[in-house]
Amino acid sequence: NTVKKGLLTFIRIKTKDDFERELKRANDAGFSVMLDFYADWCTYCIQYDNYVFNKPRVFNALKNTVLLQADVTKNDAEDKAPIKRVKIFLPPAILFFKTDGKEIRKRRVNGFMKADKFLKRVESALQ
Repeated sequence: NTVKKGLLTFIRIKTKDDFERELKRANDAGFSVMLDFYADWCTYCIQYDNYVFNKPRVFNALKNTVLLQADVTKNDAEDKAPIKRVKIFLPPAILFFKTDGKEIRKRRVNGFMKADKFLKRVESALQ
């Protein structure tokens, strides 16, 4: 199941098992991963869709990265499992994982970030 946000296409995940499976699949193929936590009620999440994920430079910086999105709109038990796995509070939160499956914790994004600043974060995380 995929979803298009701006120019980016995300693999939609729901559970912790979905996340673990897709992370392993990406890593086995030699790809890094960006995990975006999204909710319909999250204003900043919508701003990412409209003002960051629609930028060609952001798209190009992420072209060799598997994009995962956890939709936590319902905030049910399945939504909370991936949140607990990576220890975030609320969306938006964007995490980067190396090809060995380890998070690049110091590059984690919490809250909204304008496109230029986000692009620098992506580039520093995925070099």
